Amino acid sequence: MGQTRVTGSGEDPRVAELRTAVSRLRRELAGHPAEFPDRGIAEDELAALDAMAVNGAPEIPRLRRSLLLIAGAIGSVSALASALRDVRVAVDLFGEPPRR
Repeated sequence: MGQTRVTGSGEDPRVAELRTAVSRLRRELAGHPAEFPDRGIAEDELAALDAMAVNGAPEIPRLRRSLLLIAGAIGSVSALASALRDVRVAVDLFGEPPRR
């Protein structure tokens, strides 16, 4: 209990899943032709999620905050819904933030 499995490369599989999901959403967002007011917010928060994943030990409250900001920024863009869902699933792998 309390242990986290790692992949053959030594990377936490939750981190690998987060990196994959963030990368996909970043690609799809970059390729989406429509401009919308909060696109910059989504791009900034995806960059923050990627940086947290690269460091390997993301903070759950920060992950969830970024997810909320991204969802708020691009939530109405149906073409990005599947990739956004994958990011949410990846964030959920880290569990709930500790209760205060």
